[in-house]
Amino acid sequence: MHEKERHRIIMSAVQEKPVVTVPELVELTDSSEATIRRDIAALHVQKKLRRVRGGAEALHPPQFVGLAGRPFSVNETINSRQKQAIAREAVALCDDGDAIIINGGTTTFQMVHFLVNRRLQVFTNSFPIAEHLLKNSKNTVMLSGGVIYREQNIILSPFDNDVTRNFYAQRMFMGAQGLGALGLMEADPLLIQAEQKLIDQADELIVLVDSSKFAKRSSLILCELRRIATVITDAGIEDRHAAMLEQAGVTLIVAQERSNEKSSAAS
Repeated sequence: MHEKERHRIIMSAVQEKPVVTVPELVELTDSSEATIRRDIAALHVQKKLRRVRGGAEALHPPQFVGLAGRPFSVNETINSRQKQAIAREAVALCDDGDAIIINGGTTTFQMVHFLVNRRLQVFTNSFPIAEHLLKNSKNTVMLSGGVIYREQNIILSPFDNDVTRNFYAQRMFMGAQGLGALGLMEADPLLIQAEQKLIDQADELIVLVDSSKFAKRSSLILCELRRIATVITDAGIEDRHAAMLEQAGVTLIVAQERSNEKSSAAS
């Protein structure tokens, strides 16, 4: 990752949380601790943030805490071809007239390109997913209410009695920060709370993750493997991870890339 991009991610992170630790920034940027410490030192000298023991903080702390995780614009450029292939397989599971939930994320966002000529009822907490479907398709779109988190382009409500409880779906499509033997993993408690509400409103949970997500870990478990009906991933999945899903009774779909598909970064 280029230095300017790392600096942008670091600055975004410190504006979302009171203090961001070096390990958190290592995870966000896929960089070494030494690189992150140099970046923090440089930004401190430039008076763009304040270096603290073990991390960094904003010069002007945020009024409310944002979400943990990389910005949507950064994630969108990572493994984009794999994400597009995964999304194509996800939409192939849907029939016109179905009611579905699409959780916010860069892999699930790729579903919009394959939903253009479909007619479904779509509930989402993703502003870009809703906007794209409204402009480019005839799908019925319902958007959840709440606070818009700009960096992740997602809408989350802190209230239990929001509109989420009034929508029922045959399937929910979602991504995750990581996937392992203990289940789906995410990095932020607020994200966990909102996604668990959505999961409760669907019969089947379909997880869209590129193969790199099997190596990712987090301290927060979103749901157990047994709650997942299907995992859609790319051909890079290792045999041991495929065996883990089979043992848990999870259906595995391996998406194959097509040479005529453009990457999402170029679309």
